[in-house]
Amino acid sequence: MSREKPAQPAVSELRSHIGFWLRFVSNHVSHAFSRKLLDSGVTAAEWVILREIFDTDEIPPSALAEQTGLTRGAISKLIERLVVKKLVSRKEGSDDRRYQRIALSPAGRRLVPTLATLADQNDREFFKPLTGKERQALVATLKKLVHAHDLHKLPTE
Repeated sequence: MSREKPAQPAVSELRSHIGFWLRFVSNHVSHAFSRKLLDSGVTAAEWVILREIFDTDEIPPSALAEQTGLTRGAISKLIERLVVKKLVSRKEGSDDRRYQRIALSPAGRRLVPTLATLADQNDREFFKPLTGKERQALVATLKKLVHAHDLHKLPTE
């Protein structure tokens, strides 16, 4: 008496998923940018923090955590690394030492435009095969997904 095996559900191909292709491209874009950042001594995560601070005079770490979607612990570690690199300064409140304000140092303020140029260059190089219209459509589609899923955490890696 032979028993037939139950039919196995079809297993989708790895490359049939949009997420696969998004991650594939994202990893390569991020890797290319990280390589461009090597000479600056700044990581991609540190670049995100520096760029977020650039448009402010001072910012508390809690606001930076809220802006980026990172935990306060992750923000504290990134800020500490940037303080050691002398790219940001940290000021404690006179009344409450737990209250801090973070600001770019003069060196940090000079570095951000240079890093922004590298980010712009990376985008131009990587997305060069797309027409202007295709780039606009891609960005619009990605922004639609960000909005639809209420995404807030900034990519840092």
